[in-house]
Amino acid sequence: MTFQQARRAERMNPSIIREILKVTEKPGIISLAGGLPSPDTFPVEAMREAAERVLRDNPREALQYAASEGYGPLREWVAHQLNGQGLKAEASQVLITTGSQQGLDLAGKILIDAGSRVAVESPTYLGALQAFTPYEPEFVSVPCDDNGPLPDQLDIAKGARFLYALPNFQNPSGRCMDAARRDALMKKVQEIGLPVVEDNPYGDLWFDAPPPALLASRWADGCVYLGSFSKVLAPGLRLGYVVAPKTLYPKLLQAKQAADLHTPSFNQRVVHEVIRDGLLDQHVPTIRAKYKSQRDAMRAALERHMPPGCRWNVPVGGMFFWLELPEGVDAMALLPHAVENGMAFVPGSAFYADHPKLNTLRLSFVTVSEGRIAQGVEALAKTLKERHA
Repeated sequence: MTFQQARRAERMNPSIIREILKVTEKPGIISLAGGLPSPDTFPVEAMREAAERVLRDNPREALQYAASEGYGPLREWVAHQLNGQGLKAEASQVLITTGSQQGLDLAGKILIDAGSRVAVESPTYLGALQAFTPYEPEFVSVPCDDNGPLPDQLDIAKGARFLYALPNFQNPSGRCMDAARRDALMKKVQEIGLPVVEDNPYGDLWFDAPPPALLASRWADGCVYLGSFSKVLAPGLRLGYVVAPKTLYPKLLQAKQAADLHTPSFNQRVVHEVIRDGLLDQHVPTIRAKYKSQRDAMRAALERHMPPGCRWNVPVGGMFFWLELPEGVDAMALLPHAVENGMAFVPGSAFYADHPKLNTLRLSFVTVSEGRIAQGVEALAKTLKERHA
């Protein structure tokens, strides 16, 4: 029997990153490809103790079905934190999701019709493209520089359902919008009536100074804000959240109910138990220090080994370097040769909605030791010199 598949199923494609990660499982490969947080940062003991307390004090509630909106005290905590960052939000506007990736899917489901336009950065997060594509949008790539989307270019997105933006240490480029760019961007989107979906999984991972205020703090009624516990606690918990204007929240909630009823209540209670007394205030700075040291190691290795004609920015937070190779180099074609030399990266073409730059690639520096970072970058440089002398 052959099932007739929906048109949207034809638009679903495997994640190139997940496919590359399979390659990196080969023994000896130094993977600078995956966007995974370092497992060394997971607060294992705090999680164990919190899980024990939850199962001791509220086992039936923790293991039972729960409200689709999420665990009340956790929603209150999220709202309080965001208010401290200038986003005036109530707990009633917070929807706990099964990872912030689900938030992207819910936003796509509610906001995108077939043929409607969606504005994205260039490059942008591959997972967002995957989440939105089944709803059959027409992507509009907004021109960007090293500071993010160019406000004076946003007129090309007039009439789009929303602009998807990652202002803090963007995946894949690592760039962070400064305050002036945020002000100009949000002034422009309000002028042309373009709502914003702001995705902020990396905002707490700054190295020297916190990033400027959230985009949503500048136009709360026009923004859907996505956050995550994956990068500051553990991704295996699959815990994120959406903060939405009150007019949009009910439909996002209904989409959530149809998708999975609710995010696991046990996970929510454990996370709240971990964070309610301020553990993140002590824990996150240790992540920042570790990642900054690894960032410095990758910067030094790139400066030492990469041949002329290569360009990169040094990220001030997050997990990624974005490299532009000399013109004419196809990073996708280069990848198998890099694997032969013992390292892996993610070709940059996967991060473009259209008109990909083939000579780009992404390197992650957080899951590999400083010594292995140096070896991996040296292998990349060796491959580039071998194939494009």
